[in-house]
Amino acid sequence: MTTSSAASAPSTQYLARPEGRIAYDRQGIGPLLVLVPGMGELRSSYRHLTPLLVAAGYTVVTSDLRGHGDSDTTFTSYGDVETAGDIRALIDHLGESAVIVGNSMAAGAAVIVAAEHPDQIDGLVLVGPFVRNPPANAFVTALFRAMMVPLWIAPVWKAYMPTLYAGRKPDDFEQYRTAVIGSIKRKAYGKAFSLTTQQIDHDPAEAKLSAVRAPAIVIMGEKDSDFSDPAAEARFIGDTLDARVVMVPEAGHYPQAQQPQVTADAVLGFLGAIRTA
Repeated sequence: MTTSSAASAPSTQYLARPEGRIAYDRQGIGPLLVLVPGMGELRSSYRHLTPLLVAAGYTVVTSDLRGHGDSDTTFTSYGDVETAGDIRALIDHLGESAVIVGNSMAAGAAVIVAAEHPDQIDGLVLVGPFVRNPPANAFVTALFRAMMVPLWIAPVWKAYMPTLYAGRKPDDFEQYRTAVIGSIKRKAYGKAFSLTTQQIDHDPAEAKLSAVRAPAIVIMGEKDSDFSDPAAEARFIGDTLDARVVMVPEAGHYPQAQQPQVTADAVLGFLGAIRTA
């Protein structure tokens, strides 16, 4: 199991989709939380947050993206819309409504699911969220895509990862980075990751923002280098969704791994408010 970081990790389960399988695992007992990582990450991105949520009395399901981790690489398309379809199918398979915790591009996918299937979504936790495309720079976009070709995507991502973890890095960052790069080095997975970077588009998520009725919270690292002004982006999303915004100090794009207790406190406070309401 490539995403396992401990011998006690739960066994991998699979959800059948039309073009392949999505890998996930399940822990705990209680209301359902579905945790989905961002592009290039593994579901073990939530390895430090999951135990805190399970201990608080929740069922936590963590899922790999298509073409990532333990999921299949037989899919022909990738992105927010495709990820939204996978999340919705997983929730349907699990048989109950859920709160989606989506990081990065998975946050955009969560917005789409909430807008299109409100009866299945109890709330949204949007972590380092991409719910719209950043301002376009043709040169930078072309350079990024050139760097993300399968031939050298693994060493490029290995060098790039520390910038995404600006601030406090998890104590096991090097071990986790080794697992991520080892996963991407598999030929089919490097190709799938490359396709994800080429096909990703957040316009469908932005178009759905006004249709979201589920309660939401935005959790953003103060040092998130994926945004020129992370606080401003968090405010935009918070204002649009009437959502609380939590800025996490000493965290970049992955506060769930960098500051798990701060993130857990924010998530559990939000979940408690939902249950009270």
